[in-house]
Amino acid sequence: MKTLLSATLIISLLFTNLILSQDFKGKATYKSQRKMNVEMDSTHMNDEMQKQMMAMLKKQFEKEYILDFNNDESLYKEVVNLDKPTGVSSGGMQLVIAGNGAGDLLYKNLNENRYANQSDLLGKIFLIQDELKQPEWTLEKETKNIGQYTCFKATYKRMVRGSGMMRMSVDSKEDTKESEVEEVEQTVTAWYTLQIPVKHGPGNYSGLPGLILEVNDGSESILCSKIVINPNDGVHIEEPKKGKKISQEEFETVMEKKMKEMDEQFNSSRRDSGDNIEIRIGG
Repeated sequence: MKTLLSATLIISLLFTNLILSQDFKGKATYKSQRKMNVEMDSTHMNDEMQKQMMAMLKKQFEKEYILDFNNDESLYKEVVNLDKPTGVSSGGMQLVIAGNGAGDLLYKNLNENRYANQSDLLGKIFLIQDELKQPEWTLEKETKNIGQYTCFKATYKRMVRGSGMMRMSVDSKEDTKESEVEEVEQTVTAWYTLQIPVKHGPGNYSGLPGLILEVNDGSESILCSKIVINPNDGVHIEEPKKGKKISQEEFETVMEKKMKEMDEQFNSSRRDSGDNIEIRIGG
């Protein structure tokens, strides 16, 4: 179904096409937050311990990223906080985050329709190289301001595993039980500005007629907090080369295998000692 666009948006799109040939360079800072909905059932975890665990989870998923971009290329990387470890513990609880993204580099080349993602999975570096698959964005008429920029709304739907809810029952005498993961439909909402006419955005998001300043998929929100166009120190976009070369599908297979191995190790160690509670969040 074709989307009806306002006259303002149509004029803006035409103007954007006229200036896309100009050399646009910039640096955008993004901050992300993840909505954690975790149900923990354990005779070893009182209300205070559950509050501590939720606070640790919340802190782990508050991140900052830098996106360097020009007309055709971009490089997205996390601002590493040395004060925030990738694994934390408190009161016998252990939080381990696999594939948490720290140190990862995501390079996108829109002109060549490809990307390269240098990813650290449990200490092993992979270089995921694959074709960019742009979603079928629906351009909406709704607008809002983000800072000094007028932004337009765009949405698309996708199927994902799970609904963002993690339920875990931990008992020293039984194996960890998790609810079955089913595919659910998820709506992704993005806000882009035609004042910066590049088709880039944070993470895997791109393909709109202006820079994406905000995106929300229902469980994670990413918001641009700062933009510098043509910075004095320039932009630094270098395609990552380090790591074992692999496709996205192959990497997801490796991820699933590693997570199963972690489950087996966790259940084995917990049978030996019932005093340790561990929650793992897969990347």
